[in-house]
Amino acid sequence: MDYLMAMRAFIRTVELGSFSLAATELDVKVSTISRHITALESDLGAALLNRSTRRLHLTEAGTLFFDRATQILLAVEEARAATASLNESPRGVLRISMPTAFGRLHVMPHIKDFVAEYPEIRIAATLTDATVDLIETGDDVAVRIGSLTDSSLVARRLASHRRILVASPGFLRQCEPISRPRDVARQQCLIFTLQSGDCWYARRSDDSSTEPLQIAVSGNMRANDSEALQGAALAGLGIALLPSWLVGDDLRAGRLVVPLAGWDWFAARGPEPAIWGVYPPKKIVSPKVRSFIDFLARRYGSPAYWDRRSEAAVG
Repeated sequence: MDYLMAMRAFIRTVELGSFSLAATELDVKVSTISRHITALESDLGAALLNRSTRRLHLTEAGTLFFDRATQILLAVEEARAATASLNESPRGVLRISMPTAFGRLHVMPHIKDFVAEYPEIRIAATLTDATVDLIETGDDVAVRIGSLTDSSLVARRLASHRRILVASPGFLRQCEPISRPRDVARQQCLIFTLQSGDCWYARRSDDSSTEPLQIAVSGNMRANDSEALQGAALAGLGIALLPSWLVGDDLRAGRLVVPLAGWDWFAARGPEPAIWGVYPPKKIVSPKVRSFIDFLARRYGSPAYWDRRSEAAVG
């Protein structure tokens, strides 16, 4: 007996309420449907259906078997679909949401190579610093930075999100000396308004086990955009705590420098933030989404290429 076929015949007979309708849908004879169900009953040692001239009624055993068999067939179909998707060619429109600055610097420059590798994919990109609802907008995938707050999304970590304390050489020449983290509190600091509170946190780079020091910061400029703070730091307006993916070129060129070596800096307490690829939960991840996230992970590397460059510049 083909057990899966017999279960399918039984389930469709129950759902359609008719041997003949089930036979038509499955493209077999009515006698074949009857034979499958009889074989199941013989194997199980219990009647599954009570047959009358007008209706079919499930027995107690039939109800139990129907529920379990339905789950089994659904699992089989999902397994088949998931396996088949591995061999599908990624295609179609890929709708991507990404933060504006990070997307401009570290996603969009790689799109040319991505579509060259997957020519049947078309890109629809949205650059926004708002946290969009992927279900509501219909986006397939998003790049997110920081700590994830939406636990309903499936997330893959793409890279660390490190921040570096930076200032221009000109600013450091005219400000008070900085020899320890507490000295930063006396300087003009450029504050990111979306961070929680006017505090930065510092910990020795060679001692990750200790609790970071809390440094209260203040200054005469605030902004809700990292690139605006980068511009202010380049102009010599103060010290900024900026993402490593943003300031790597400035550090290599000497336009910005690290005023206090040997310390790691954070914008908040808690787990280390990261850069994520997120997508809505689905039983089967589409090939285009899986291909895009895999591509970014390969392209960024570990550690990410911007962190390797920043570390080389800092020395």
